[in-house]
Amino acid sequence: MQALSHPSSGTGSLNYLVRTRPSSNRIVPNRIIIKCGYGFESPAFPLGVGSNRADWQSSCAILASKVSQEQSSTQKNGGNADHVAAVNGHKAAVTDLNLVPIGNLGSSDNNKPIPPKPLTISDLSPAPMHGSQLRVAYQGVPGAYSEAAAGKAYPNCEAIPCDQFEVAFQAVELWIADRAVLPVENSLGGSIHRNYDLLLRHRLHIVGEVQLPVHHCLLALPGVRKEFLTRVISHPQALAQCEHTLTKLGLNVAREAVDDTAGAAEFVAANNLRDTAAIASARAAELYGLQVLADGIQDDPSNVTRFVMLAREPIIPRTDRPFKTSIVFAHDKGTSVLFKVLSAFAFRNISLTKIESRPHRNRPIRLVDDANVGTAKHFEYMFYVDFEASMAEVRAQNALAEVQEFTSFLRVLGSYPMDMTPWSPSSCPRED
Repeated sequence: MQALSHPSSGTGSLNYLVRTRPSSNRIVPNRIIIKCGYGFESPAFPLGVGSNRADWQSSCAILASKVSQEQSSTQKNGGNADHVAAVNGHKAAVTDLNLVPIGNLGSSDNNKPIPPKPLTISDLSPAPMHGSQLRVAYQGVPGAYSEAAAGKAYPNCEAIPCDQFEVAFQAVELWIADRAVLPVENSLGGSIHRNYDLLLRHRLHIVGEVQLPVHHCLLALPGVRKEFLTRVISHPQALAQCEHTLTKLGLNVAREAVDDTAGAAEFVAANNLRDTAAIASARAAELYGLQVLADGIQDDPSNVTRFVMLAREPIIPRTDRPFKTSIVFAHDKGTSVLFKVLSAFAFRNISLTKIESRPHRNRPIRLVDDANVGTAKHFEYMFYVDFEASMAEVRAQNALAEVQEFTSFLRVLGSYPMDMTPWSPSSCPRED
């Protein structure tokens, strides 16, 4: 274990990097189908999985013992286990997942591969670490913006679609995927609160970020004209980001929200809906055989989504390039302490790029007994902060050592390189 601490902080050491090296003799159970991938609670980590390899193996052993009973009962009843999705141990099950690199999707019109099926919780079984191609989990179906972000973060990776954000977290924890790329905020829609909550629940580390310009298109079946449309479906944020443009196009249609943009395009194509259009990327149109009725329909061209890259192990922070550090903390003395916490960064000239508050789920309300006004109730919050500094810098270490004095809980989510890739709204890629 390597700990970064302030020399004069005494007992206030700041543990940041916990590097656990998995054993080279890792035993992978054969044909384990995990029905639920939620982490087991422990006093040290009440909301996530264990922090070391031994905890992970124990979790898998417990799950395997439960699943073996289900498998034996299935065989007695004449069930067919081949229909249960698994990652290793059965060739047919792997074929059902049909995991292919994103670079091979849509290579030709006459020989298009079947889009891979999104992972579900029942697919989460441990997989061996083999091969050199990086496996990256993302939420959505092929053609989603998250898939494009995964390709930008890790070119030539093997993109693994997942049907939920939490399944993407668990895919990395259970060694099905090596990384996960998930959105945390959009320049127009704001924060994706679900993923902030999951960052605290799980023990993955942020190892990088990528910013992706969003380029929306209005998609419909071939031959469909805009004036015959009666509804438009897409992700709620995509609908909100294109609201004014849809009005300018003269579309007096119902607008319905679905889980994701590419999923909306897939739904229109699969059900042959000639009165329905979808808002999605141009890549989704190519994958699902739709035509682009209108291109670039987002209201604001400065529409960018920020994604974080997650891994089981943190990276070593450096000082030879710009770094960003993400932390989460809570305190017992109300919001008045927040000023002191933020002053620790201002005093050292450390710029904050984001601050986000989320309800403290374990203790949402704090009672304060005041003799003058009686018992008062205050909402308790967790605060997520991003700041521009590397944990390898002394000023960042000293700032967090001071923050630790005012907080009841402090965790470093990751210290990682900033995405410095320049982008221009006028040159946003169409297949993003």
